[in-house]
Amino acid sequence: MNISEVIETFEFLEDWEDRYKYIIDLGRDLPELDEAEKTEENRVHGCTSRVWLVHGLENGKVVFRGESDAHIVKGLVALMLMIYSGKSPAEIMKTNARDVLNQLGLEKHLSPMRTNGLFAMDEKIKSVARAYAGVT
Repeated sequence: MNISEVIETFEFLEDWEDRYKYIIDLGRDLPELDEAEKTEENRVHGCTSRVWLVHGLENGKVVFRGESDAHIVKGLVALMLMIYSGKSPAEIMKTNARDVLNQLGLEKHLSPMRTNGLFAMDEKIKSVARAYAGVT
């Protein structure tokens, strides 16, 4: 599934309760991280819930995996992975997740703490991309 499909599904789901359930379902589809991957280095700081992002470089593309200890946040992690995973570092640095999140209407329907957590994930992902690109 990709982010375009999520946007389409959101257009069909008019009720926010259904949209939240859909986001939670996206999170359920994420493969779990190994306990050894849930390190402080992989943790996203700035999130109320615990969130971990693991990354690697495959054929010039940054591949992310992630997890959270909260159902809705795990779904938000899934959204962020759809936006960024599998892109080159340069593509990641040019991508504006806030545009996509605004398109979904998430900023208006998430608590300020959850929104801050999304932005913390975004910053961590951009930081990883800058490191792979050799940009400081």
